[in-house]
Amino acid sequence: MAWDQTELIEKLRAAVRRKHYSIRTEKSYVRWVERYIDFHEGKSPQEMGAAHITSFLTHLAVHSKVAAATQNQALNAVVFLYRHVLHKELDESIELTHAKRPKRLPTVLTREEAASVIAMLEGANKLMGQLLYGSGLRLMECMRLRVKDIDFAQRQIIVRDGKGMKDRATMLPDATIAPLQDHLRRVRAIHDRDLAAGHGSVYMPTALDRKYPLAAKEWIWQYVFPAAKLSKDPRSGSFRRHHLSGSSLQRAVKKAARLAAIPKRVSCHTLRHSFATHLLENGYDIRTVQELLGHKDLKTTMVYTHVLKRGGLAVRSPLDT
Repeated sequence: MAWDQTELIEKLRAAVRRKHYSIRTEKSYVRWVERYIDFHEGKSPQEMGAAHITSFLTHLAVHSKVAAATQNQALNAVVFLYRHVLHKELDESIELTHAKRPKRLPTVLTREEAASVIAMLEGANKLMGQLLYGSGLRLMECMRLRVKDIDFAQRQIIVRDGKGMKDRATMLPDATIAPLQDHLRRVRAIHDRDLAAGHGSVYMPTALDRKYPLAAKEWIWQYVFPAAKLSKDPRSGSFRRHHLSGSSLQRAVKKAARLAAIPKRVSCHTLRHSFATHLLENGYDIRTVQELLGHKDLKTTMVYTHVLKRGGLAVRSPLDT
C-alpha cells in the first residue's frame, strides 16, 4: 500500500509546532526524519520499528562519523516522530553503537585577548560580543534577547527559555549599560518606523500571540538586536522583523580574532568559556558560575577548573618551585 511522505512531514511539522518548539528544531527534525526514510529506501516509518532506528543511528556513528550530539539529535527527531505523530510505542529497546563523545578542554582567551577581540568588533556586533563575554550568554540567547529582558535598574539580564527550556538571570556589565541604552534608542526609532508603515509585530513565544494579540507590536517584546530588513515568517506567512542571524556574529568574531592576531581557534562560544574561567580565577564559587551559565549539571561547569592557570588543584610545576 502506497503512503504519502509529504503528508507525514506536514503532520510532523504540526506536532512540533503544537509543542512550541523553535523553527530551528522543526527544520532539524524534518531533515532527520527525511534522512531516516531515505536510509531505508522510502519505506514507511509505520512499518518500521526499533531495529530500523538502531541500524540508522549506528550507520551515522560508524560510517558517517557524526559527532555524539548529532547522533543524539537524530535519535530525538525519530523518536518524536513515533511518539507524537505516529502515536506508536516502540516495542523493543534501541541499542546502537554510540558516536564517541570527545573529551576536549574548551579554548579560553586571556583577559587581554578577549579585550582585543571585542575591540576589533563594530556596532551591534561589538555590543553582542561584550554580552557574550561579560554576561556569559550563548550565541542564540544573545540573539533572542527582548527589550523586557534587560533590567538596567537591577543590572541583570533575564535569559528566557535558555538551553533546557529554563529561565535564568545573569549579570549586566556596567560597561555595556550606556552603549546598550544608546543602541535601544536607535532600535526604538526603527520600531516606530515599522509601526508607521503598518508593520512592527514580532514573533511571540508559545501561544501568547493568540492570548495577547496586540502584544506583538509592543516595544517591550521587540528584539534587542533586530534584523536589518523585514522577512517572511515561514510559519505564519506574515512579514516581521526577526532578530539578527547568529552566523553574522560568528563570522564577525572569527574575523576580529584574525585581526587581533590571536593564535587560537576563536568562536562566539570561546567568549562564554572565557567568562566562566575568569570568574573562577577571580575566586567566585563554582556553583555561582554554574547558575550564571545555566548548566544543569555541575560536572559541565567543572571543566573550567581544568583550564585555569594552575589547574583545578592549583598544582605548580616542579620547574617553577
